[in-house]
Parts: sequence; structure tokens; C-alpha cells
Amino acid sequence: MATLLHIDSSVFPADASSSRAVTDAFRRTWQEQHPEGTVIHRDLATNPVPHITAHAHTAGFSDPATHTPEQAAAFAERVRLIEELERADAVLIGAPMYNLTIPSTLKAWLDNVVLFGRTAGEVQSVKGTPITVVASRGGAYGPGTPRAGYEYVQNYLSAVLADFLGADLDFIVPELTMAAADPGMADLVPLFEASRARALDEAAAKAKELAQRHAA
Repeated sequence: MATLLHIDSSVFPADASSSRAVTDAFRRTWQEQHPEGTVIHRDLATNPVPHITAHAHTAGFSDPATHTPEQAAAFAERVRLIEELERADAVLIGAPMYNLTIPSTLKAWLDNVVLFGRTAGEVQSVKGTPITVVASRGGAYGPGTPRAGYEYVQNYLSAVLADFLGADLDFIVPELTMAAADPGMADLVPLFEASRARALDEAAAKAKELAQRHAA
């Protein structure tokens, strides 16, 4: 049975979050196509992981036999998160743009699971794992837009997930999510609605593809 690791990081509940709406569509389709599979849902907004400390960081570069009690405890939490990632056959990440980048809770999770010599670097224990990122944003930051130079979400996650971890990375990008709430963006509502519909369709299609691949 295949395992999907589903990570959400939006601070908003499902009925107010574009990223959660799309990850939910992905997850529902995955479960419909692969009902015997396992879904592990980690909600970083309601249950954040510890931010990296000096003990957790230094423990990753030293022999476990030499760890202090503080290092051992901090490193054990990192290993638990890493093993959860390594067991996943597919990963789904909701990554809304907050102040031009990802939520700090998602950054904390990445800091824990990126471990050179195991998940990153020459070894890459999750290499080839399909990771789908729902990178929602209130405006538009694609090539050719006025704010294209401020796109730090996809650039950053591509470097970490594809380059460092060697994952098979795919993005779904719902844009202009603030249009429905910001009167100054009222003329962009049709573009937002089209982007949202496209993202939901892409999520369902990607989930179906991955579920069928692992069920075969």
C-alpha cells in the first residue's frame, strides 16, 4: 500500500484557505483512487514542529555516540520527521506565500528534514519521490508580471526539494487569491476564479496519476 504524506501550513482553516482547498482536492482524489493506501496528514499550523536549535543542528554533523542528552533529544525529533518523509511514496505540500516566502512553520519542517549525508547531498534518501507543492499567492508573480522578481517560493522550494533532496517536484499555483476580498482587485476576480479552477483540476489529475502509478 502506498503512503501519501500531506503537509499543510496555511494559518487559515479550509474554508478560508486557497492552498488547503487545493490540497484537499488532491487528497480526496488520491483516496478515491487508492482507498487501500495510507494518508499521513501533518498540519503545521495547528501542530508545528520544533524550530532548529543549536543542539538539533550540531547533532546532525556529529557521531550519535557523542551526543549530549540535549542533542540526542533534539536529533530524535529530526529523525522522526525524516523517517516519516522517507516512508512516503508521494508528498503533498500546501505552501501559501506569506510576505513573499513560505510560512515559518514550513521552513521549520524543512530545516528538520534536510540532513546532509542522509536526505540531502550525495546520498538523497528520498531521491525520486514525487512531491507536489500547492504554491498559492494573493497576487501574481509569474514570468512577465510586475512582481516576477519577488517570486521566492518556487525558487526556494525548487532549490531545497529538487536540488538538495532530489525529489521529483511539481508545482500547482493558484494565483490572485486576494481578488475576492480586496476591492482594489475586483477586476481580477475572473482571473482568480480561472486560476482556482485550473489548480483544482490539476490537483485532481496529479493525484489520480500518482495513485494509479502506485496501485499498479
